[in-house]
Amino acid sequence: MSLPKTLAEDVARNLVMVARLLDEDPEQAYAYSRIALRLASRVAAVREAAGFAAYATQKYAEALAEFRASRRMTGSVELWPVMADCERGLGRPERAMAMAGEPEVQKLDKAGQVEMRLVAAGARRDMGQIDAAIVTLQSSELASSAVHPWTPRLRYAYADALLAAGREDEAREWFGKALEADKDGSTDASDRLAELDGVEFVDALGDDDDDAATPSAAAAAPAVSDDLDEEDDEDDEDDEDDEDGPVKA
Repeated sequence: MSLPKTLAEDVARNLVMVARLLDEDPEQAYAYSRIALRLASRVAAVREAAGFAAYATQKYAEALAEFRASRRMTGSVELWPVMADCERGLGRPERAMAMAGEPEVQKLDKAGQVEMRLVAAGARRDMGQIDAAIVTLQSSELASSAVHPWTPRLRYAYADALLAAGREDEAREWFGKALEADKDGSTDASDRLAELDGVEFVDALGDDDDDAATPSAAAAAPAVSDDLDEEDDEDDEDDEDDEDGPVKA
């Protein structure tokens, strides 16, 4: 859908801010996404951005509604894994598992399929099925020595599941493999390894320096749009009862 030039520029500026702030200040990113949504609720990219901003602030029902709207507009299955993860966040791991078995998964690219596997394993753990979670993560992608952007997270999830099952030696091995692949520090595998090895980090400055001071930083989010599609109300009815939940395997 095309927008008038001035409106398109306003929307684009807000979407840029969403992308820029999503990791460092998700609440502020969410605020910008609501502005963009108020300006252009019928643009798929706006609905997707609003979904990710809501997801980052653990507003899972809202995120799921936005992802569904974007999918209706584009027909793409790209958001399928994160939609399933929203179901986990809403305390419905069974729905996430059902989505993992749907035909849409076969249409995902390799990264999307790995992401779906991570979500499915997380859903298994939510249901207390730790051994099933371990089996879910065992795959050719896990066994491969090739390193891809998703490799550290896959290995980390496997290590964490092994540790939850009491298989500490294997967990240590896989945390090490995750660390080896994690060039960008996307996981805390090094901290988990140190914890397993009983390593404690000590403040080199000590605690007896009376003059020492530790700086701190603190980080407003404007109004919400009432401009959403009427058809989205039907999607939201299932979800508005639920609110918070943990996410990610």
